[in-house]
Amino acid sequence: MIKYSVLYPNIKNGTFDHDYYRDVHLPLIKSRMGAFCHSYAIDKIPENAPADAPFIAACHIYCNSMEDFEQGMKDNAADFVADVANFTNIEPVKMIFEVVV
Repeated sequence: MIKYSVLYPNIKNGTFDHDYYRDVHLPLIKSRMGAFCHSYAIDKIPENAPADAPFIAACHIYCNSMEDFEQGMKDNAADFVADVANFTNIEPVKMIFEVVV
């Protein structure tokens, strides 16, 4: 299994609409990727977190294989990227992990 993580740094003047991310963006990804997306998770920084926390949000998209991830993204990545402006002005950090446990 692989995990594609998108982390949003806590930057000065950064904006992030957590409701849109939860209710629209990630469901869009799951819908478009279909069976190629096993599941996803969303992380939100708690309201009482330190002001200097390194990230304010993240998502993790789980796929059974790298091939599934690539197939699910193949015809959809441009639409996913275009939707980012609807919820943030932050440039994310992206990583792909192999899930070990």
